[in-house]
Amino acid sequence: MLPQGHIEELRAAVGTDGLITGESQLQTYECDGLTNFRVMPGAVVLPRTAAEVQAVVRVCARHKIPFVSRGAGTGLSGGALPSAGGVVISLARMNRILEVNIADKYVVVEPGVINAHVTQRVAPQGYFYAPDPSSQSVCTIGGNVAENSGGAHCLKYGFTVTHTLALEVVLPNGEIVQLGSPTLDAPGYDLAGVFVGSEGTLGVTTKVTLRIVKRPEVVQTLLAAFDSPQAAGQTVSDIIAARMLPSALEIMDTLAIEAAEAAVHANYPMCGGLLLVELDGPGSEVDALMRQVLEICRNNGAQETRLAQSEAERMLVWKGRKAAFAAMGRISPNYIVQDGVIPRTALPRVLSEIDRMATAVGLRVANVFHAGDGNLHPLVLYDRSIDGQEEKALDLSYRILHLCVDNGGSITGEHGVGKEKQEALGYMFSEPDLDTMQLIRCAFDPANISNPDKVFPRTRLCGDKPGPYTPHPLETAGIAEIF
Repeated sequence: MLPQGHIEELRAAVGTDGLITGESQLQTYECDGLTNFRVMPGAVVLPRTAAEVQAVVRVCARHKIPFVSRGAGTGLSGGALPSAGGVVISLARMNRILEVNIADKYVVVEPGVINAHVTQRVAPQGYFYAPDPSSQSVCTIGGNVAENSGGAHCLKYGFTVTHTLALEVVLPNGEIVQLGSPTLDAPGYDLAGVFVGSEGTLGVTTKVTLRIVKRPEVVQTLLAAFDSPQAAGQTVSDIIAARMLPSALEIMDTLAIEAAEAAVHANYPMCGGLLLVELDGPGSEVDALMRQVLEICRNNGAQETRLAQSEAERMLVWKGRKAAFAAMGRISPNYIVQDGVIPRTALPRVLSEIDRMATAVGLRVANVFHAGDGNLHPLVLYDRSIDGQEEKALDLSYRILHLCVDNGGSITGEHGVGKEKQEALGYMFSEPDLDTMQLIRCAFDPANISNPDKVFPRTRLCGDKPGPYTPHPLETAGIAEIF
């Protein structure tokens, strides 16, 4: 628990109605979407303005109290996990769209604005906000900035960092700074780009300037059914090799299709691998490219191809895809959502190896992923009530991340490292690499109070001298041996 004097300082910063200290209420904030890790905070504050955020951070800086900012809590890597006895800065009340500038193609929002609300606000003017994570109906822009969120359409349009022009940030010492500019390609260092994806370790976002995009003339969405995810993956490689850039390329395997159908009845064909291809742009161009895509699908043995015939049908296709994670509860009592990246050309090989690894330990893995940029989301299914299954599932999920690295990929594409993948980061990067990354963190947060003990494999304090590399046990043994 925090000392009463610190509690009173926080109360003075945000008011009585902006402070939570009751144990039952604090439990709401003890984890994010990754429920395997739970830590009780000492207090939760709900500021309404940047000035109130600044006042809270100054209290934390003065007393060296660790803090973490939090949006809707939909993160899947434990990034918003509190420090024991620390402060959670919930930005849910900072939910206003402050400015819409159609002429210069940007909007200014507070961090608690829901992702989908940005597009809803500018849609009447023919614009949209491109990053669209599956949780976009509930996740917030501040969380998207922290994790550099992507989504199905990031293949063509890019991640959050591509669409973040400027940020207002409260640094861990309580100073408010402006990073970036509403103009594209502003001169100087790209400090906004450094901050996006920093997972709350560099400060608290209080205002975001987002780039919006003109809605294309035509959008066409195709479903193609294959015998296996490997055949669908080969089709993805062939589409990209043909010098096409679809707005989205998504794959779902049989388990993912089964779960999505049970949840939202998207009318998907039951098959080994379902490929979703979306093209957008001028009508004549989209028509010509879709004919090429259909030919490539047939050449790779597509059993069925189906083009959405209306906007309602197209939206139903995407409703099924975006519901896939939550829908897993229909077919498994427990599951782990992973997030790795591989080169597109490695898709068939890696999917086969994931299947082999799962079979070897007697577990099932549902695959649903952004195939266009090789961002895998294997969902390891298990039953916590069966002794030893959770440990097996955790071990398998980490070995899948190692598999991604071994095939030239990464341990995360959009969910972040957070608490879950700290040790896997040590598998991907050497100690000198990690020490260099720490220099950036120390430049922003020398006291190590902004979301500490996240991302890096071991605690690193500013001023530490690099030491010899000692592998973590996870790198030489399965996680089941550590638990």
